[in-house]
Amino acid sequence: MFKKTTHFAFLVAFVTITLPTFAPLTSGQSAPHPNASKSGKLIALTFDDGPKPFVLNGTRTAKGLSSASLLALLDQQNAKATFFVMGWRLAKNADAKCRQDDGGVCRDAAAEEHRRGHEIENHTFGHGDFRLMVKRYGEDWVLNDIEKCSTIIRSITGVKPSYLRPPDWTIWPELQKKIEARGYHVMTRSKDVPPEQRDVDSEDYFCAGRSLAKCPKPSDYDYVLRNIGQRERQGIEQHILVFHELPQSVELLSRLIPELKRRGYRFVTLRTYMSLIG
Repeated sequence: MFKKTTHFAFLVAFVTITLPTFAPLTSGQSAPHPNASKSGKLIALTFDDGPKPFVLNGTRTAKGLSSASLLALLDQQNAKATFFVMGWRLAKNADAKCRQDDGGVCRDAAAEEHRRGHEIENHTFGHGDFRLMVKRYGEDWVLNDIEKCSTIIRSITGVKPSYLRPPDWTIWPELQKKIEARGYHVMTRSKDVPPEQRDVDSEDYFCAGRSLAKCPKPSDYDYVLRNIGQRERQGIEQHILVFHELPQSVELLSRLIPELKRRGYRFVTLRTYMSLIG
């Protein structure tokens, strides 16, 4: 997840008025789901921390940041994706900040995602670290923050989200059970779940900003393909890829999607993916 600790003070105020190393299976790791091989080669392409209009629509922000259009790329490649959005961006009183920072109205960008047949899921309303939020405000605050995000997503899509990706994947069993009791599937990188259900982190956030020291070498494109290759050698041909709405990621995906399609992969929404792998 893209770290946002420097912005969280703003988000809390706003609410009140963010790749595992794959090794051969060992004891304690979950084996692939028996139905997974029947579904064929699948990619659930997912994006966190949006919506960001300038990335989705290929426009420019007030600060001069620009991007190729992610939605246009997905259309060109006939690829469907799933967007894990931060609920605060969809609130009407976020419009001014979205216009200033992200080149458009975030709610309108989410509506366009939905219109084009992509899926919108829950990344919480305020994107606060769960451990920190529980310590500060209590567990009910976190659960209510999740529901607040779902409510505002449903106002756009007409459908309550089924999936939650915790900021930075921070979760623990007791809280996860309470979230699941509310009807959510919690996305995870944990080896406790079958490998085709684990998130595969692209680490694209390390390739944005001023410091690129942690950006995978020789490139993030090679890093993602290398991880997919490692999983394939373990017999895994279904992958949930995690990216962020970043200009660099659109450029990477303009090469990655065609390459994975050439290798026989289909790009589907997360709900479709989960139904196909059983």
